Amino acid sequence: MTAADRPAVRVVCVTYHPGPELADFARSLRGATDSPTHLVLVDNGSDRRVVDEVATTYGAQVRDPGGNLGYGRAANVGAAEGDEPWLVIANPDIVWHTGALDRLLEVATADPTVGAAGPALLNVDGTRYPSARALPSLTQGVGHAVLGRVWPTNPWTIAYQRRQEDTSLEQRAAGWLSGACLLVRRTAFEQVGGFDEAYFMFFEDLDLGERLSRAGWTNVYVPSAVVTHVGGTSWRERPAPMIRAHHASAYLYLSRRYDGWYLWPVRAAIRVGLVVRQTLELRRAR
Repeated sequence: MTAADRPAVRVVCVTYHPGPELADFARSLRGATDSPTHLVLVDNGSDRRVVDEVATTYGAQVRDPGGNLGYGRAANVGAAEGDEPWLVIANPDIVWHTGALDRLLEVATADPTVGAAGPALLNVDGTRYPSARALPSLTQGVGHAVLGRVWPTNPWTIAYQRRQEDTSLEQRAAGWLSGACLLVRRTAFEQVGGFDEAYFMFFEDLDLGERLSRAGWTNVYVPSAVVTHVGGTSWRERPAPMIRAHHASAYLYLSRRYDGWYLWPVRAAIRVGLVVRQTLELRRAR
């Protein structure tokens, strides 16, 4: 593929008071692809010093949405402009391995049914994070969401983890892909309306993967493309808001997925269980 044939990519990175990891993201992106890239930093925070410095050094554009919009809504802001055929949505604490984005593009452009492609996510210790997952069933999803922290060895969590903890090296279709680093075909993203902005943070990637599948697109896991996810930078500094956001998104997703009138007892149990789980997690975080 010649330079003129390479597809343009709009790389959208949502930031919130980032540290030095943002410069690592921008620096490593340069070695991830030979395609023309347009890096857009959507800053949900109030202190722009690090973001502006990285933008100046690496030629990125900064979008100030005027407040903390949450992850999905801010990503939509960054994706809305431009006409690049491919979008990357990624966390600022991602380090790209050499050629990783090129490999994602190679796989996705070869199959016109691919709506999203995700790389292998490595933890900082080199282990693989299960970033390509099956959609949760009713019993497994609810049981794990409600009881996973309160009763870690419950049968629903055990079954859920067995389905999710596939870190094999096989390229395959998945129910959904981690939003920590995701390549999306613009036409597919726009067809389904982008991220659902009702999710402030968490579950927006699961929801997107499910809606892409329903619209006839394929989510593909590409383990030959590798990135390292530092992870947890926001959690470590602001655990309480993150815990609340996670539980609110969990209830939103599950209540929407199981919204039949006859499932009201299930929704009631989910709400009570998540309140108990959130309370326990907040106590541990103090």
